[in-house]
Amino acid sequence: MEKYVCNVCGYVYDPAVGDPDNGIAPGTKFEDMPADWVCPLCSVDKSHFEKQ
Repeated sequence: MEKYVCNVCGYVYDPAVGDPDNGIAPGTKFEDMPADWVCPLCSVDKSHFEKQ
């Protein structure tokens, strides 16, 4: 699975880890995350992320 990086703050979403603090289980692909998910560091939406 591919990692995605936030263009604003540099946070890297790793599907192997997920974002358990925000309800995203490990193994969740970026494209399968809810549309209203935001970066846990800077709160921008998914449109500010790109494949690493």
